[in-house]
Amino acid sequence: MANSLQHILSAVPKAIPYALLEEITDNFSDERMLGQGGFGKVYWGMYNGEEIAVKKLRMIQHLADEPQFNNELLSLVHVQHQNIVKLVGYCYQTKHEVNVYNGRLVVADVIERVLCFEYLSRGSLDEYLSDESCGLDWYERYKIIVGICEGLNFLHNGTKRAVYHLDLKPANILLDENWMPKICDFGLSRLISNSAKSHNAEHCIGTPPFMPPEYIEKGRISDKYDVFSLGVTIIQIIAGRDGHSKYEDMPCQKFAELIRA
Repeated sequence: MANSLQHILSAVPKAIPYALLEEITDNFSDERMLGQGGFGKVYWGMYNGEEIAVKKLRMIQHLADEPQFNNELLSLVHVQHQNIVKLVGYCYQTKHEVNVYNGRLVVADVIERVLCFEYLSRGSLDEYLSDESCGLDWYERYKIIVGICEGLNFLHNGTKRAVYHLDLKPANILLDENWMPKICDFGLSRLISNSAKSHNAEHCIGTPPFMPPEYIEKGRISDKYDVFSLGVTIIQIIAGRDGHSKYEDMPCQKFAELIRA
């Protein structure tokens, strides 16, 4: 057990000083921003001569959102795969700032949390979704689907502790210059032990229509959650953003025959 943990620790990305992250992102300027989501904003920067994506989680006054940082950091430390985004470094730093609280000046602790990833030039998959008649050719779509499947299979079966992503969707799949897909954004992910392959969530958080019925109705989490999200994602890759709504009520046999046609 000790040797296993030591091996994991040896692979942990380096802590990067917050001042350096401010420098390489031009103080997190709007001109460097690549995008934003529910947990923070992503910026472009250069680190050790390579382009990186710097994800600055939104600032909080308490630790209510701390699991998002821990989930993403710890999940990515456990996985190394060509179809999973590579974590380059991280920053968890407390600053002391003067703020107004209850009408008086106080010195408050401000926690800065940043995750740094490899930069992928083509951005997210959702920017390329289109119907069957236009957009990516079928070879590229097939390559992307296979890559996502291999990445998800590694998350579930490639390590001693499975990782359930729980927010798999085109917006959380990045593409490199060769259209290689890489699963990203592990803020909602869970590390699952072999003895507990499923459990119930206290709160229902996710993105419709990528959440399975058993999660919406009962809060049930298992590896089937990600498989459901994968199915919706594949349909959108094949048939565009409205693909799932067009085919969700179609009988399974008819849908299979349509895919084979």
